[in-house]
Amino acid sequence: MSEKELVVLVARKDPDELEDRFQSSLKELQSLTETADGEVAKIITQKRERVHPATYLGEGKLEEIKQEADDSGAELVIFNDELSPGQLRNISEKVGRRVIDRSQLILDIFASRARTKEGKLQVELAQLQYLLPRLAGQGTEMSRLGGGIGTRGPGETKLESDRRHIRRRIDDIKKRLDAVVKQREQYRKRRKDNRAFQIAIVGYTNAGKSTFFNRVTESQSFEEDLLFATLDPLTRQVSLPSGFQALVSDTVGFIQDLPTTLVAAFRSTLEEVTEADFVLHMVDASHPDHLQQEKTVLKLLEDLGADHLPVLTVYNKKDLLTEDFIPDAYPSLTVSVHDPIDLKRVLNKIERVLQEEWHEYDVFVHASEGKRLQQFKSYSMVTSMHFYEEKEGYALHGFIHPAHPLKHQIL
Repeated sequence: MSEKELVVLVARKDPDELEDRFQSSLKELQSLTETADGEVAKIITQKRERVHPATYLGEGKLEEIKQEADDSGAELVIFNDELSPGQLRNISEKVGRRVIDRSQLILDIFASRARTKEGKLQVELAQLQYLLPRLAGQGTEMSRLGGGIGTRGPGETKLESDRRHIRRRIDDIKKRLDAVVKQREQYRKRRKDNRAFQIAIVGYTNAGKSTFFNRVTESQSFEEDLLFATLDPLTRQVSLPSGFQALVSDTVGFIQDLPTTLVAAFRSTLEEVTEADFVLHMVDASHPDHLQQEKTVLKLLEDLGADHLPVLTVYNKKDLLTEDFIPDAYPSLTVSVHDPIDLKRVLNKIERVLQEEWHEYDVFVHASEGKRLQQFKSYSMVTSMHFYEEKEGYALHGFIHPAHPLKHQIL
């Protein structure tokens, strides 16, 4: 295990910003730093109305940061805001050590978490687009870095080479990602043609999405108590209690103030959500700032154009709750995804929510029509089935999606 890097965190509080929101953002920066293998040596905050265009904070504060970093032996300073290329350069000179911002930190974590080829390409694209305007003045710095937080992903040699090289690399990655996106669209089209019903699990990072996904699909998605443990969307089949077959997708965790380059890079991954028929929104109920986290996710869903889909909110980690929990969303459930009974409750609730949206039907299927019977079982929710000997067939009662082609067969 490598030694943790000592870090000084710096945050500016706008006088208009709510204290709770400021504190939760700062706590998140701490978690992000720890996720990136850093150890927080000191946190420095300043109330300041306006950002200094050249140095972000005032001279005196930068002196204090330098002093604190010298005293604690911290080699890295992380700012809780996105800094301009000029600010990064000037602050770095004043404090005499490496400086990165929140966006770079998040990109760095993404770089170490990406598992698939697509995930790695998306992260590299976001990093290069972020670094391009910040290249000037980083040459000497980059060559003496020797690794550390904020330097993972594209190697130093790539960054030292000229902008043309980086632009070429960006174009190359975009072409390769386009091919992956086209392939993904073909998969989606095939799933749509087969009328596969899709459930997307969304939520703030570390809300328990992958744990839930793994338990209900019995698969081995990457599952860890870290921010952004999942970057690559996985899709598996799941059987709901009535026997209805659905596809479940696990998506990347959301976070407030996600760098715009990242949202752009992960667009195709996030678009899995817009293709879904149903959204399962996981919330860490035990998190002190879960309401803000909920709002962040709902805002992102709105930005993606997925806010019209039916949603079930699952408040997870009830085993960590110390007081009575009052849900903010409807419909919702409060569960622990480690509890098998709670997992069944979630699947039952998904069916109940769907039954309110879908059309109720009664249909008679002759015993000789095995294929048709199977179609009703797979593509609709059969809630009861009786065999009538004298009629030699089955009377089915259930619910079906209003737009499903099978609906035309119900007279």
